[in-house]
Amino acid sequence: MSLLGDLLGNGGQGGSSLLSVASELIGRAGGVQGLVAMLQQHGLGEAVQSWVGTGANQPVSPAQLGQALGNGGLGGVIESMAGRLGTDPQALLGQLAQVLPHAVDHLTPDGQVPAGGGGVDLGSLAGLAGKLFG
Repeated sequence: MSLLGDLLGNGGQGGSSLLSVASELIGRAGGVQGLVAMLQQHGLGEAVQSWVGTGANQPVSPAQLGQALGNGGLGGVIESMAGRLGTDPQALLGQLAQVLPHAVDHLTPDGQVPAGGGGVDLGSLAGLAGKLFG
């Protein structure tokens, strides 16, 4: 399944797409603000700042992302999501490492992290696929 297919929700098992997984992960972390803070605290500060900022997004490896999420208490969430999608947690981390920088970038268009916690409305990420592949 292609990354674009995942982003658009085409063919995701159980009706889940990578976009909805990214949205759920951001929500579980306490919103964009919570995710950014957690990833910064667990070794991805420079990369995450590039996602929020208006310049180019620095990449992170699946291993780096997995370690930061695990240290931030979300390792079990990744395991659960991977099980729900019928995929390996490492494969899911590989896809999230590609998509999460773009999702955070998309949700912080002015280079500022929005205040407040909570989930992310999938509608706020609706234009992401077009932005990435348009």
